[in-house]
Amino acid sequence: MLSRRDALLRTAGLATAIMLPAAPARQPVQSGEIDAALQAKVAAGEIPGVVAMAANQQAVVYQGAFGVRSMATMAPMSSDTIFRIASMVKLLTSVAALQLVERGKLKLDEPAGSVDPTLASPQILAGFDLKGIPQLRPAQKPLTLRNLLTHTSGFSYPLWDSNVIRYLKFARGHPGLPRMPLMFEPGTRWAYGGSLDRVGRMVEIAGGQSLDVYFRDNITGPLGMTDTGFSITDQQRARQASLHVRNADGKLLPQLLEKPKPPSAPSGGGSLYSTAPDYLALLQALLNNGSSQGASILKPETVALMSANQIGDIEAGKLRTTNPALSNDVDFFPGARLRWGLGHMINAGPVADGRSAGSLTWAGLFNTYYWIDPAMRIAGVIMMQILPFADPLALKTYRQFERGISQAFKPG
Repeated sequence: MLSRRDALLRTAGLATAIMLPAAPARQPVQSGEIDAALQAKVAAGEIPGVVAMAANQQAVVYQGAFGVRSMATMAPMSSDTIFRIASMVKLLTSVAALQLVERGKLKLDEPAGSVDPTLASPQILAGFDLKGIPQLRPAQKPLTLRNLLTHTSGFSYPLWDSNVIRYLKFARGHPGLPRMPLMFEPGTRWAYGGSLDRVGRMVEIAGGQSLDVYFRDNITGPLGMTDTGFSITDQQRARQASLHVRNADGKLLPQLLEKPKPPSAPSGGGSLYSTAPDYLALLQALLNNGSSQGASILKPETVALMSANQIGDIEAGKLRTTNPALSNDVDFFPGARLRWGLGHMINAGPVADGRSAGSLTWAGLFNTYYWIDPAMRIAGVIMMQILPFADPLALKTYRQFERGISQAFKPG
C-alpha cells in the first residue's frame, strides 16, 4: 500500500517529490528534472498546485506534490490531497460493468433495455420543425452495453452539443417528452455524454447493490483505495484541494470548497473524490492485466478488450464546447487518430516525446488526467483543480510530466 504520510512536504510546503523503489526503467527516471519542471509551473503562477505520480507493473516510480491546495489558505499540496475527479469515475464504472460481464450478469451486445427498462425503445432527435418543436423518431436498433461503454450510444452532454441544450429548454415545459433522447442512431457516431450514468444504473440492477457499495466491495476495497468515494469525511475534507477558476485575463481565482451535503444517488459518470495514490492503484491493476496488491479485479482477456479499439473508423475524443466558462474546446492530440475502447480513449499512433501507440487515457472536468501505456508498461496520473476544463496551462504541465516519465521508459 502507498503511504499517505505528509513527510514528503518540505518546510516551505511548496514542493516535494520522492522516488519509491521500483523495477528498474530502461534508464533511471530523472526525478530532479520532472520536479524542477513541475515546480516551475507553480512558481510561474500557471497552476496553484499539482500531484503527479507514475508506476510500472511492480511499483511506484515517481511521486511529486507541488504548490498549494488553495491560493486562499496557502495550505501545501501533499500526496494524500483529495481531489474532485469528476468523469474519471467512468473508468471505475466501466470496470464494474465488465466484472458483471465476466460473471454472466451483463452482456455487451444484448439490449440494455432488458436490464434497465428506461433504456428500452430509445427515441432519436431528428431535428426541430419551423416552430422549434423537437422531432423524434424511434431508434432502428436497441441500445447495448457496448454502445454505452464506447460513447456510441447517441447520448450527448449539453456541454458539447447545442442541440441537447435546445431540446432540454423545450422539454422543460413539455413533461411528456423523453428526458433525454439520443442524438443519433446507436453505433454510428461517437459523442461524449451520459452513457456511463446509464451503465452505473445497469451495474446497480445487475449487481444488486448501490454503485458506491459495489465499488467498495469489488474495486476500491480490494485495491486499498480508501480515499475514493462519492462523499468524504470531515477528516478527508481537511485534505481537499480547492477549485481555482481561470478568468479572462488568465488569473486564477480560488473558490470556496463546495458545501457538504448528504450523499445523493451515486453517478456512474461523475462526482467522485479520490487521490493520486488511490487512482494510480487502479491504473496499476489494469497495467498488470487486472491484478495488483494481491487483488484481481478483472481477467487479463477483459483488460485486453478494454484496451482494444471498439469503434472501428469512427472518430473520437474531439469536443466543441457550448460553455467556455466550464470547458475549452477539447483536442488533446491535434492531428492524431483517436478511438475508444471499453473505458478509455485510445491513441492510434504515438505521441512525440510521449506515450506509445495504443495508449489509453481520459480525464476529469477539473483538470485531472491519467494515461496507461501498455507498450512501455507505465501508467501515470496528474491532478489539479482548475476550471475551465482542458486548461492550456494545465495541459502543458501534464505534457511536461508525461514527457519526463516516457523518456525514461522508451527503448534505446
